[in-house]
Amino acid sequence: MKPASFEYHRPASIGEALDLLALHGAQGKLISGGQSLVPMMNMRLASPAHLIDINDLSELAGVRDQGDAVEIGTLTRHCEVVSSALLKKHCPLLPKAAATIGHHAIRQRGTLGGSLAHADPAAQMALVARTLDARITLASRSGEREVASGVFFEGAMATVVRPDEMIVRVHYPKLPPQERSSFKLFSRRHGDFAIISVAVLLEVHEGWVRKLLIGVNGASPVPLRLDAVAAEFLGKTPDARWVEALGLAVSRAITPEDSARIPPIYRRELARGLTVQALQELLAERKGDVA
Repeated sequence: MKPASFEYHRPASIGEALDLLALHGAQGKLISGGQSLVPMMNMRLASPAHLIDINDLSELAGVRDQGDAVEIGTLTRHCEVVSSALLKKHCPLLPKAAATIGHHAIRQRGTLGGSLAHADPAAQMALVARTLDARITLASRSGEREVASGVFFEGAMATVVRPDEMIVRVHYPKLPPQERSSFKLFSRRHGDFAIISVAVLLEVHEGWVRKLLIGVNGASPVPLRLDAVAAEFLGKTPDARWVEALGLAVSRAITPEDSARIPPIYRRELARGLTVQALQELLAERKGDVA
């Protein structure tokens, strides 16, 4: 199929883009990489009357050091996230997750802001934002507002972004060197959307767990951060029994929707296994550092 007819706009400034959004409201749609929107338009799942191409707004791209945080512009391509030395040093979970997005061509065009705005329940960038409690800045003609990732995602492909707003940048906290992170997913084929993905951040101090963050995608319409589960495993020695118990606790904490193709028990078992894999990887890294 081909998309329904639309009027194409290519603004030369952020102000012009915001003017177009204010003018056309829900009938306008931003496009950057187009890796999600174009297929939806071709299938007539989305039919914007006005398509606003923001690819000329180069000021909205790039990774920048902001002291205690790393700022990433909405137009930053996934491949730039993967290769960023700044992110590898201060926020390595992001490049690890971005490297698993689709295929090479998709990572060359897809953007951070586009992924967050699309809010697919299986999206890697949505899970990392939620796990790290990223701060997302939205802009409109009336000004800017900052939204925590915990309230940004409202449901499957639904966010708090208003029709006259656009994502302009995202702030991720810098992670201290002693904090280790891992990203794991399972999909039917390489490049497919994940059935379940897991993000884990772990800090072990003097033999006991001082910090633990666990995020899960694919078990809910929105990315989950399992703070209650993590709290039960803090202050303990991360041995093999601890790892297995935590994996089991994660599987019990999620309530995936029933599906004829993928039953909940399968998703829960994937979440358990991926959590165990992530923790084993992080503990092996730490053992190597100590040795």
